Amino acid sequence: MKNFSDPKSALIEHLKAHAVRTDGPFVLRSGETSDWYIDARQTTFSGEGALRVGAAVLQHVPDDVVAVGGMTMGADPIAVSTAIVAASSGRDLASFSIRKEAKDHGTGGRLVGPVSAGDLVVVVEDTTTTGSAVAEATTVLLDAGVHVVLGVALVDRSGGKATDRMAELGVPYTALITPDELGVRD
Repeated sequence: MKNFSDPKSALIEHLKAHAVRTDGPFVLRSGETSDWYIDARQTTFSGEGALRVGAAVLQHVPDDVVAVGGMTMGADPIAVSTAIVAASSGRDLASFSIRKEAKDHGTGGRLVGPVSAGDLVVVVEDTTTTGSAVAEATTVLLDAGVHVVLGVALVDRSGGKATDRMAELGVPYTALITPDELGVRD
């Protein structure tokens, strides 16, 4: 597996080359309109990009954390790539997903994956404008008795909103990359 001497720079490079779109306007999940967009799935769903994502996120996952995950779809490839990169270095780290709605069949509920009450986890997200997805995932986990030790976004364009939302939940939050580092501004 590739070893990136500077995982954050490697991730920024891939996002700039494959995910930054400046041919807007774009309507964001928040409902806001922007002239630029981060199509992070162009990186997170790419084999090479996934390795960069996993390496960059893993640097922020404390040793006592047993799993990473968040709201499906944005968090899924991030969580899986982080777990794979961890496994390649001998660390056992699981991934999980939070469904948008509870299912009434199978095991039901919103939390999917090998995570139980009392576990220490990190919540991840690809891009955030308001912090709503990372906060929603955190709330679902806290309600299930899972201990969220950190929220992480690959790209944060929230201007501090995500940090504030997570602080209200009592969970630290970090963004790996800002729009300025990608050469775009709101």
